[in-house]
Amino acid sequence: MKISESAQELLEILWVVTEEEAKAGLQKKDAPADGAGELVQHGLAEWKGNLLIPTLTGKPEATRAIRRHRLGERLLADVLTMEATLLDEHTCRLEHSLFDGLDESICTLLGHPRFCPHGRPIPLGECCREMRASVGRLIAPLCQLQPGQGGDIAYIQMNNPRRLQKLMAMGVLPGVSIKLFRRSPSFVFEAAYSQFAVDEEIAADIYVRLNGL
Repeated sequence: MKISESAQELLEILWVVTEEEAKAGLQKKDAPADGAGELVQHGLAEWKGNLLIPTLTGKPEATRAIRRHRLGERLLADVLTMEATLLDEHTCRLEHSLFDGLDESICTLLGHPRFCPHGRPIPLGECCREMRASVGRLIAPLCQLQPGQGGDIAYIQMNNPRRLQKLMAMGVLPGVSIKLFRRSPSFVFEAAYSQFAVDEEIAADIYVRLNGL
């Protein structure tokens, strides 16, 4: 469904408000009239008193819009290494050019990231549920590498501060070269000129930009 950029941005705000902030809807004073009117016209949102809420049709459309936006951020940050201060501006331009299907390819290319660079979750796509592999992917979690494979650490997505601090103390940081030596019984890898052993849960949170790509 083709809607204007302003309406799509409002749809994304509506998703954040209702899904992440768990609010009933968006207050009328916070919803631009033009964007809200367009969403209502297309059956993507409706008014419930002074609250704008997504319809049954609008919820999945909003989820896809958020997914495209956050995948776009991940692409710009990890592949094009764009500075954080420029992400929002350029992501807004990029996401409007991502059509259904292309976002799945980008997600697979990036190794199905679970969080955007700001730490917000990326809604799952069909490719994530099927966990498709791609021979042309650029980034993959350490747990999916084979012994002998390596590259540079692209990012670490970990919600456990203690584990993250431990990795940082070990010198396991974005930009550091990493190489996997063994997968079992634990994942043994080399980084920062030292060898470490971690479990699969931690290995799944270390994303590697593969060599030669």
